[in-house]
Amino acid sequence: MQSFCYFCNLILHTAMEAFYRTHQYLVEHVSSPVKRLLMNEIDWSHRLIGIKGSRGVGKTTFLLQYAKERFGATDRSCLYINFNNFYFTAHTLVEFAEQFYRQGGRTLLLDQTFKYENWSKELRECYDRFPELHIVFSGSTVMRLIEDNEDLKDVVASYNLRGFSFREFIYLQTGKNFPAYTLEEIISNHEKIAREICSQVHPFDYFQDYLHHGYYPFFLEQRNFSENLVKTMNMMLEVDILLIKQIELKYLSKIRKLLYLLMTSAPAAPNVSQLSKDIETSRATIMNYIKYLQDARLLNLLYTEGEVFPKKPNRIYVHNTNLMYAVSPGGVDKGAEHRTFLYNALHAKHKVNMCRHHTDFCIDQYYHFKCEQKPQYAKYNPKVLYAVDDIEVGTKNEIPLWLLGFLY
Repeated sequence: MQSFCYFCNLILHTAMEAFYRTHQYLVEHVSSPVKRLLMNEIDWSHRLIGIKGSRGVGKTTFLLQYAKERFGATDRSCLYINFNNFYFTAHTLVEFAEQFYRQGGRTLLLDQTFKYENWSKELRECYDRFPELHIVFSGSTVMRLIEDNEDLKDVVASYNLRGFSFREFIYLQTGKNFPAYTLEEIISNHEKIAREICSQVHPFDYFQDYLHHGYYPFFLEQRNFSENLVKTMNMMLEVDILLIKQIELKYLSKIRKLLYLLMTSAPAAPNVSQLSKDIETSRATIMNYIKYLQDARLLNLLYTEGEVFPKKPNRIYVHNTNLMYAVSPGGVDKGAEHRTFLYNALHAKHKVNMCRHHTDFCIDQYYHFKCEQKPQYAKYNPKVLYAVDDIEVGTKNEIPLWLLGFLY
């Protein structure tokens, strides 16, 4: 028995050293040309932190960048591990965390968490058993960390990592690190803010590129962006929806067709009865699929105030403009593109609802936004905020559309 325990400890020690070597290499070679704003927004004193984000937005890089900034590559009190590793097919997270903790480890960074079967129960056990251990884990946006998760909802702090904002994209292209602004700052002071930015860069030199390929970090890679994005979208369907939601593979073609029909008609009110006929499935299943597509950050659903799923949304939008070009490479409708950008930008920090007053969006039950070209003064409404797509600097309640990309 003693020899068996010795053998098990030897395996664990050998695996731990291999993980440390991988950690050191990854941290030394991580490349993050822009520091994500979320890094400063997280309360890192929490002992259990979940970082959710759609596939492709840079969760792995975010974890490694945190390790590099806070600990460096050789500090053995911090360790990054990826559940893709086959080690965790035969060994538990709890036994690994216990060994790490005994050796003085205090911060575990866990990636691809959804691939570990008992992730929520064992994260809770680690939280309860190791009082000085901090765990930061990444997860799909489809995972439930607080809602409907009895294991974690009272102990986890959940944050969302989004794709690049237009502000971050400009920094990547020009090296100009402009600050993010609150919506209230932009509304009350947009003329001065826009003039300061335009004195250093011309936003229109970069805006269309951002709409086409600036949201996902892998545009920085030396690969075909559109092809890479289409592959990522399919991974969202196959892994983030089918695997996590435990949907049979035979239904994948129906979900793919539904996504295509919704994206090519967006933004629009969904005709659930017609979609049910086209997909050959029930209305209830269509609504569930739409919710899964929203959770995967492929769609945005727009409701009137007070209405939520399972009610039918008033409008369905593509989640971001890069996805629009991936599905319709021949070109997209400019009006739809600009409203999609506006929704995505506002949704990052604010509650966005359908507006009852013939504008596009109601923000936080207070601001009314309409996205268009230069307003026709015969229809000018002083109570409406106009997000105008063809001006660099606005006036009064005419705000340049591009400036709303500086909210994070």
